[in-house]
Amino acid sequence: MVDVKASKAKDVAIISGAVIMSEPKAPTPTPGDTYKGWLFKWTNYIKGYQRRWFVLSNGLLSYYRTQAEMGHTCRGTINLATANIAVEDSCNFVISNGGAQTYHLKASSEVERQRWITALELAKAKAIGMQTESDDSGDECPSSSPPPSGQGGGARCSEVQSTLRTLGSKVEDLSTCNDLIAKHGSALQRSLSELEGLRLGGETGEKIRQVTERATLFRITSNAMINACRDFLALAQTHSKRWQKALQSEREQRVRLEETLEQLAKQHNNLERAFRGATVLPSSQANSASDSKGSAPGKGDMSDEDEENEFFDAMEDAPEFITVPADPKYHRRSGSNVSGLSSETGMDDQSLDDQSLVFSPESPQSHVEPVKKRRTRIPDKPNYSLNLWSIMKNCIGKELSKIPMPVNFNEPISMLQRLSEDLEYCELLDKAAKCQSSLEQLCCVAAFTVSSYSTTVHRTGKPFNPLLGETYELDRLRESGYRSLCEQVSHHPPAAAHHVISERGWTLRQEIALASKFRGKYLSIMPMGTIHCIFEKSNNHYTWKKVTTTVHNIIVGKLWIDQSGEIDIINHQTGDRCHLKFAPYSYFSRDVARKVTGVVTDKDGKAHYVLSGTWDEKMEFSKVMQSSKGGMGSVENGMESRQKTVYQTLRARELWKKNPLPEGAETMYYFSSLALTLNEMEEGVAPTDSRLRPDQRLMEAGRWEEANAEKQRLEEKQRSVRREREREAARAANPTEEALIEDSITDSSLKTETVDAPFKSTHQDNYKALWFERTVDQVTGESTHIYKGGYWEAKDQGNWDACPDIF
Repeated sequence: MVDVKASKAKDVAIISGAVIMSEPKAPTPTPGDTYKGWLFKWTNYIKGYQRRWFVLSNGLLSYYRTQAEMGHTCRGTINLATANIAVEDSCNFVISNGGAQTYHLKASSEVERQRWITALELAKAKAIGMQTESDDSGDECPSSSPPPSGQGGGARCSEVQSTLRTLGSKVEDLSTCNDLIAKHGSALQRSLSELEGLRLGGETGEKIRQVTERATLFRITSNAMINACRDFLALAQTHSKRWQKALQSEREQRVRLEETLEQLAKQHNNLERAFRGATVLPSSQANSASDSKGSAPGKGDMSDEDEENEFFDAMEDAPEFITVPADPKYHRRSGSNVSGLSSETGMDDQSLDDQSLVFSPESPQSHVEPVKKRRTRIPDKPNYSLNLWSIMKNCIGKELSKIPMPVNFNEPISMLQRLSEDLEYCELLDKAAKCQSSLEQLCCVAAFTVSSYSTTVHRTGKPFNPLLGETYELDRLRESGYRSLCEQVSHHPPAAAHHVISERGWTLRQEIALASKFRGKYLSIMPMGTIHCIFEKSNNHYTWKKVTTTVHNIIVGKLWIDQSGEIDIINHQTGDRCHLKFAPYSYFSRDVARKVTGVVTDKDGKAHYVLSGTWDEKMEFSKVMQSSKGGMGSVENGMESRQKTVYQTLRARELWKKNPLPEGAETMYYFSSLALTLNEMEEGVAPTDSRLRPDQRLMEAGRWEEANAEKQRLEEKQRSVRREREREAARAANPTEEALIEDSITDSSLKTETVDAPFKSTHQDNYKALWFERTVDQVTGESTHIYKGGYWEAKDQGNWDACPDIF
């Protein structure tokens, strides 16, 4: 009897227009529904198909590694409105949107694949329909643009209220019909129960009549309910387009209001800075600067809604941490700082922006001196061929500085000039000097350390090894406010001391010794030594070391350069630390090439900023609002993944970006704008300056054969001077055995040209640098050369009598 009733109920429902799924199989999704499940996605030829969690919603197909990732990390999304769905075999199918994105997927069974195909086709048809209706309905509701006055907004509000009242009445009708169905359904159920319990008799006809009447009432009420549902659906479809356009208009208005508010906040901030700098800046300059800077809206700023919907992909090969967007409440903590850092950090949103530095009282804007016009071109590089293997095959395992290399492998600058190129982005240190917070200052210093590698991405040429006693000055006092001096203080191993003093509140010094090994397929260059940066105002003292540079495809293929390793930047004044990781290139990695990541922590180890970017392009920083450890541990492919630290951060902001190379750089050794000026002749420089080195100047002019001959002459002259210096040292030590010692010194000096020597604090020939003196650094405890002064005074006097004759 129950089966008969179920069958009749199903028939009644079908006649009334309703659809009831009685089979136990999985329901087929209707357009707009969310469909989720596991599929196998092709990754690469090493890993093959990997199990991924796919979600189909609102015409978009997204996938995640696990279900837990749905809250923060989307691995990829494809729009079905423009996608093509193709079936390959019983379980495989392909989704592509024209080449940019292609997913090769495999279901667990043919039935499961068919369910996904059905869901995808329905979602695609729905997405195409919505897109077409949105395009065709532009004349139905012209509210996509904001109304010119409040009258348009009031009309839209009235229309929305009227629609809501209509929908409310329909909902009440549905509720009334529901009550009637429940009431008549109960009565019908009781009548049927009584009919079952009756025996055949005279009352049978009466009972049957009652059942018929109640069934008729139930059918009428059901039809009324279905008609009300149809009216509701038609009304919702009619007004959905207007709702979408009205919502879009409201969103655009909100974005414009937020941008306007942020612009006003920036203008207010700039006016405050201009007011504070009024004692230094003329009022006309301050007003014009504030107007010009304040009138431009913040570039790249996004609304709160965009921030809430922004996703950051997890860094698969970097196990240290993962960044996810922070709660939007952190973005609105300060009313005067809508889109950036919180006011609690001690620095406003523009403190790391060039615009803020214009109004600083410390900026010398009252008087601008004319600067020298620098050159923008050098002679093009000649196309000379050379058999590299004939030179390098006998040098495997040796140190590069001991190999007599022709100038064909060089670029027309010395290692001292290459070291001075680290100052390409010295404005980062200028910004750091103005930071009020040591943590924000550390971010700028970290960006400066990364920027020094940006000039090496295409620079496969080897710089000239400086001669012992060779110097190089870079006087940019008028243009950039600093003076730089380098001196070669050791020849084997090659070591150079560098000192920079800036009028803008910072000093940079370093001694770099290079250790290099040729391994056949690649060349590794390991810089040794510590870089120091001291800020005058805060007395913060930072130290760090350089990473390893690797030149690949030395023998076969196209040369390319990679940077790899880790850098720890330490603030010895406060204990703050920044850990940077330069990820080595890997053919099997899906990460972006030349990637750099870092975390800025205080002395207690608490993370405050996350840095990310590439060493050849740009660096960004994000303020950490919250962190948690071990949140991403999971089991995949039978192995437990390593636990990572998850950082919730504000939106990333640009900290440094590489300047474009000058036009025609590919024919000029890929020199940057600064590198093109390094070998430009200057008046009054020391006679030991790299600009005066003859072989280097001949190579720059394209006369490579003469440059090779001159290079051999200079190296032989350097060896002769060294032997003579060793003889004099031997005579002073033991004059009675002069001849014997002289012969032994000659033999040892020849051997030192081919045998590796350790990096010692005192050298065999007791050579002493002219402008630097060896001492023990009080911060690191290392033996290093520190500038002792006198160079710039000698230049002002034009007195170079103390300089040796090395050229």
